[in-house]
Amino acid sequence: MRQLAQRLCGRQKGRFWASLLMLAAALFMAWPLPAKTLHRGIGPEPDSLDMHRAQSVSALNLLRDLHEGLLTLDAGGRVIPGAARQWRVSDSGRVWTFELDERARYSDGSPVRARDFVNGWRRAMSPDTASPLAWMLDVVENGRAVRTGQRPADSLGIEAVGETRLKVRLHQPTEWFEQLLTQPLTAPWSPSDRPRYSGAFVLIEHVPGAHLALEANRFYHHADEVALARVVWHVTEQPGPELARYRAGGLHITETIPPGRAEWLAERFGSELHITPYLGSFYLAFNLGRPPFAGRPGLRRALSLAIDRDILTERVLGSGELPAWGLVPPGIPGWQEGRPPPLAEDKRLDEARRLYAEAGHGDSNPLVVELRINSSLAQRRLATAVAAMWKMHLGVHTRLVNEEWKVFVANRRQGRLTQIVRGGWIADWPDAANFLDLFVGNSPGNYTFFDDVKYNRLMEKSRTLRGQGRIEALREAEARLLDKQVIVPLYYYVSRHLVDSTVRGFEDNPADVHLSRWLALP
Repeated sequence: MRQLAQRLCGRQKGRFWASLLMLAAALFMAWPLPAKTLHRGIGPEPDSLDMHRAQSVSALNLLRDLHEGLLTLDAGGRVIPGAARQWRVSDSGRVWTFELDERARYSDGSPVRARDFVNGWRRAMSPDTASPLAWMLDVVENGRAVRTGQRPADSLGIEAVGETRLKVRLHQPTEWFEQLLTQPLTAPWSPSDRPRYSGAFVLIEHVPGAHLALEANRFYHHADEVALARVVWHVTEQPGPELARYRAGGLHITETIPPGRAEWLAERFGSELHITPYLGSFYLAFNLGRPPFAGRPGLRRALSLAIDRDILTERVLGSGELPAWGLVPPGIPGWQEGRPPPLAEDKRLDEARRLYAEAGHGDSNPLVVELRINSSLAQRRLATAVAAMWKMHLGVHTRLVNEEWKVFVANRRQGRLTQIVRGGWIADWPDAANFLDLFVGNSPGNYTFFDDVKYNRLMEKSRTLRGQGRIEALREAEARLLDKQVIVPLYYYVSRHLVDSTVRGFEDNPADVHLSRWLALP
């Protein structure tokens, strides 16, 4: 380096310029090269970036990168410490005490304090917030009463004890409470003029309908473990264009794959294709609060029996999905096996036709119905196949209504326009109640508007039980839901991703949660 500097700068000033060049070279070598950006598919545009108002899978996946609760998940989907460095549970199982990691910081450098969790949970449970997932915190003492406006926010069973200790009181012991605390809904929050993030990344750009760009949070308490400098989540309503972007090198990880292409993708991409069991169920949901399905369980059962789940999973979807006749998927404790079909194949269609005629419909008076779905190739293929089966076997005329995700979610929740909507649920934690609680009469997630006294009592009873007694109560509740023909279960999910071979740290797991914190590029 010295000889090079002398040749460049001349003899008289060689020593000065040589020293300067040597210093510049040393600084250049010490300064880290810009890390590569990870490009990920997120699916539809997130329904909200507010941790207390979001409910879509795309929004929750993004929010897990931006916000960290008391606990979080490792690369394999297992619960590990988050903002809390340790915690203990009382002998009764009802009181949880958390000690915060004193290094926990927001993206502006300010410390995360116990009162921020109190503020956040109170905001989540406030009726004014109208959080669609607030019911998850009903397990907290006075949770449901606060959420429904019957009690003030300060009666919620959470309190700050100093700056770094938090105490939470539950109604009764809750086996899945640790998993709940990994949800973005439970992350710390405090009023601020500018967005503040407690997670491994911060949002630096949002182009609606296109992408959301994140960069590493330098104040994150485990910033030294985060390998990526930037992550870009790409919005893609359709799996076809997402696959094209992946093939062109524009994505490292896809959110999904096109339906019916799994075999070809396996041949083309080999180990880059990840298809694994996923704790989720897909179903159609009837609006029981308005015609034509209010008070007509026989008609609803006819439509359910007319659908061939095997054809849907094998020919329409074709990615390893399992036919479903129940709500709770296999793999959930107590539900290791799938529910069998209610009738043998040769009797199923005969019973569907009988019930359809009994409901007053036939060739001269066909049922005319709307099936509302979100904009997605997979959803259109599935809905078209279902409509064809209804037409072929019963003579039903089905109008498919295709809506952008946010519009669809709003219409589904309000229920003023809907007759049948596509539904589905991905487990927030591996517990049957996480699925069944959706259909309790006052649940914000109940867009079927089902409100059954016996069902509600069974779910309430399950909250007072543990072990096998609790499982039996939940099984009885599922049987009641299915007997009332509230939903049409169609299939159990699998997770489906293409992951570039250069990506490190991606681990398949039943929750299909892959925080960018654990991912890396060479």
